[in-house]
Amino acid sequence: MDPIKNQISAIDPLTIDPVAEPNGEEALHKILSGTTVFSDNSPLAAVTSLEQRRRRKAQIAGGLLLGAAAVTAGVLVASSFETVSSNPLPAVTLQSSTPTPTVTPTPTPTATPSATPSATPTVAAPVTTPPAPTTPPAVASAPVVPPVQAPTSQTYTFPDGHLSFTYPVGWSIRADQGPFDPPGTAEASRIVTVFDAAGAEVARVFNGNYADGTAGLVDRTILDRAVVPGVRDNSGELVEFGFSSNQSQYIPYEGPPYEGMPSPRTGPADGPPTYIMDVRVSSELKAGVSSSGTNQVRVPNGIMSAYAVFDPSKNPAFATPEAAKAWMGSTQYAQLKAMFLSLSYK
Repeated sequence: MDPIKNQISAIDPLTIDPVAEPNGEEALHKILSGTTVFSDNSPLAAVTSLEQRRRRKAQIAGGLLLGAAAVTAGVLVASSFETVSSNPLPAVTLQSSTPTPTVTPTPTPTATPSATPSATPTVAAPVTTPPAPTTPPAVASAPVVPPVQAPTSQTYTFPDGHLSFTYPVGWSIRADQGPFDPPGTAEASRIVTVFDAAGAEVARVFNGNYADGTAGLVDRTILDRAVVPGVRDNSGELVEFGFSSNQSQYIPYEGPPYEGMPSPRTGPADGPPTYIMDVRVSSELKAGVSSSGTNQVRVPNGIMSAYAVFDPSKNPAFATPEAAKAWMGSTQYAQLKAMFLSLSYK
């Protein structure tokens, strides 16, 4: 605090141009011992007037105020040296209108850290926002290779290479000699019998140059039909797969009457209906009362016929029409239908 004290002493107005304080006893002695002439025109220089005393008091009060302000500023400066930074600051020269000596602050020793919190402001760690998660680049996956599926069907082709069809794996076939005419054409005639996985006969397919058959009158109810795309009759007519119920009808007698002739009968014949699943031309697959027709399809090398074989021990093959319709939803029905639709002539 010595430098601050020196600054305050330097600006004390009492130290500027000091005037010697008059000696009262000496003045009284001069008055009593000799003759002295007093005059209002020439006041003694040593006697201080009332106005001068007032000015002097004002100067003293101003100096005290300036000193107090300087002391306060010094305390504040000293406090900032100790609390703001532990490192000494460089010397600062204060400029004023009155020349004053340069003040060099005494370096403050470095404070030893303690557990007591200091007034030094603590700088908070910057808050960092975690980066937004990024979607990893898509990794090209290996192409999905579908599993190799075992074949579900196999193909049979007739010896001359014209007619072929597919049938389910697990089923089997047997090729036999078919009817032929004239001689020498036997090689081109085959009857192929198809057996299911249980060994039961389920269908026959014929291809050759000779065939025959008979027909009657029936009332046909068609349960299912579809075009066979791989075969066309020589006439150009479409060939279709069909599943139908056929009820035999009495054939009206058209000859001359004879003695004892029974009365002609018409309408359904006695007996259950016959169920037929085969391939034939569209004109041979009509609903209602008509000829039972034939399933012979004319192709370039002769005749083709294909039909399902129902259990001969069952007559009829299905006890009721509802049972026949229910069989249409079975796997065997779907396999037989797919086999007939696969017929192809080249």
